[in-house]
Amino acid sequence: MPQKNLVKLQCTVCKRVNYWTKKNKKTTERKLTFDKFCKWDKKHTPHKEAKK
Repeated sequence: MPQKNLVKLQCTVCKRVNYWTKKNKKTTERKLTFDKFCKWDKKHTPHKEAKK
């Protein structure tokens, strides 16, 4: 199964990659942004899609 639709989610505070998620690149043009828990900051922070 090809993993072409996997994207990294990077914490905007500590800049570490904490999560991976899937994205439909045909229907979603913008970069993804989620509020996720960062285990290094020990709080919920914005996580944005990062380059592969």
